[in-house]
Amino acid sequence: MSGCCTPGNAQAPLLTLAAPPAAAPPSRVARQLLTLPGGRFLMGTDDPEGFPADAEGPVREVVVEPFRIAATTVTNAQFATFVKATGHITEAENFGFSFTFGAFLADPVADISPPVEAVPWWRAVKGASWRHPEGHGSHVTDRQNHPVVHVSWNDAQAYCAWSGTRLPTEAEWEYAARGGLEQRRYPWGDELTPGGRHMCNIWQGDFPNLNTAADGHLGTAPVKSFRPNGFGLHNTVGNVWEWCADWFTPGEESSRAMRGGSYLCHDSYCNRYRVAARSSNTPDSSTGNIGFRVAADPA
Repeated sequence: MSGCCTPGNAQAPLLTLAAPPAAAPPSRVARQLLTLPGGRFLMGTDDPEGFPADAEGPVREVVVEPFRIAATTVTNAQFATFVKATGHITEAENFGFSFTFGAFLADPVADISPPVEAVPWWRAVKGASWRHPEGHGSHVTDRQNHPVVHVSWNDAQAYCAWSGTRLPTEAEWEYAARGGLEQRRYPWGDELTPGGRHMCNIWQGDFPNLNTAADGHLGTAPVKSFRPNGFGLHNTVGNVWEWCADWFTPGEESSRAMRGGSYLCHDSYCNRYRVAARSSNTPDSSTGNIGFRVAADPA
């Protein structure tokens, strides 16, 4: 397993993936990206609520060049367009399973693994994929504007190659997620629920036993469910983890960085819905709470 909140495929068989299309077609995805000016900003945190082992700190000044980034994570509808155009088969589909939060599964349900050690709320579910987030019998038909999940870092790279985009670096992601605010805990400030208003989709209640859904959502939420930050980006924290381009630990080519936390994050075990928080997973791993947002160089 990699990271704090998402099981990984470290023991899964290696697969040979089909090469992405040689030339990306004209893409509405790339044309709709937000343009950010870049510049100097303070990256990282020394927040006492943080996790030093994740190398969230120290706070340091970083320079980001101008770039473009999507206002939302890639949706099921957008990913379906990519799959239809390319015939791409995700790694979860090739492996024949992906990891799903156990409480979302029907009871009784067949073709699931025993609980994952250390994170027993996760189950490896046969047939779980981006098309079938909770395995056979579930579908994304009514979740077209939700973030695509059960996509690996390699799957995200294939989508980027097709759409003329790329994954953001961690520095770009954090700069964009902060929305122009300096060293605030969240994209909107330091208070999680200002005035009692929920600003993101995370676990409410007693994890993993009870989610009150006080923020309006049990699982994934539509990608524009909450108001955008100062740069116009939606749901940069909570909802789904977002793959970034970087290796999690420089010089160690084993796990890729993920940012933003997810709908399963709770301060009792995974307070990683803070802007500076980090996690990771192996590039071939997929779960029901990992998605991605695309970026690009200036047009």
